[in-house]
Amino acid sequence: MVIDPAARRTDGESVRIAKDVLCAGAQTKICLPDGPDEVERALARRGARRPVVVGDDRALLRVVELLHRRRELTDATLSVVPVGGPATVALARSLGVPTDPVAAARTVLDGAARPRDLLVDDSGGVVLGGLRIPSGPRTDPPVRPGGHEPHDPHDPHDPHGAGAAPPSGTVPSAGSGTGSDTGPGGANGHRDRRDPGASPPGDGSQPWWTPAARTARTALTLLSLPVIGLTSGSRRRVHPPPPHRLRIEADGVLLTDLDRPVTRVSVSTAGPDDGGLAEVVVHPHAAGGPVRALARAVTVSGQDFRYRADALVRGPVRSRTWTVLTEAWTLILPHRT
Repeated sequence: MVIDPAARRTDGESVRIAKDVLCAGAQTKICLPDGPDEVERALARRGARRPVVVGDDRALLRVVELLHRRRELTDATLSVVPVGGPATVALARSLGVPTDPVAAARTVLDGAARPRDLLVDDSGGVVLGGLRIPSGPRTDPPVRPGGHEPHDPHDPHDPHGAGAAPPSGTVPSAGSGTGSDTGPGGANGHRDRRDPGASPPGDGSQPWWTPAARTARTALTLLSLPVIGLTSGSRRRVHPPPPHRLRIEADGVLLTDLDRPVTRVSVSTAGPDDGGLAEVVVHPHAAGGPVRALARAVTVSGQDFRYRADALVRGPVRSRTWTVLTEAWTLILPHRT
């Protein structure tokens, strides 16, 4: 059982539950690697033991890629106990693995071995589920209610950031953090127009300009600011991806060329009923529906592009070819009902 270090950090309770179920139901050797090198050593020393990955999609992909590189993937029967947030175990869920730690651990003990196809690229990378080009949509930061963009306090070019000068005719207030402020006057020698003996509202014990009072006022101000991403009216503007000029071939048949830009391309293992082929879907930028094809090898070339292969973003590359390997790996899944 190879327990990914990220799983131990993010959800130790699920890791403990999976470990207890597996140790109670089978003879188990536990490996706690600190990095990819230790994962590779553990796989090399596994003998006849079945590898069980406890972790997220990246941990599963790492093990599959290592076994493929060692030419041992076809002889290994893999199991996985997904540990992580919903987005980080989406691949395992799409493959049919339960995401509950108890159900996943019981599947490791009592499930059925199912052979699966694999997409392998010409650089040695593997794809278990699918890939898409581009790697993802471009998004702007959340927009506050009223359409005001959030400010970056560390950006000296932001007119409202920490490095920006105050607007003309204004005086930095006490406790604003600009310069040294040791008395009732500001760092630039100006004194606040309020009575220095006045007290903050609701507290007549201290003058408003004392350090404690300034700290309290600053804290209240920060607490009153809207939190980006948590305010009910915040929203994220999503821009459609720009068109890409790509040449796409499926088993040597040209689907689109550089003179016909595309907005999106996806390649996935088509399933057991399609005879070990990949499904290619090309969405043209111009009017018209997507172009679909089934192929054993898919080549994409053109201007530099990034692509998302399962949970990983790879590239930029100028050309990449993916080939389907039929029943190249085996995964333990629940029995069909």
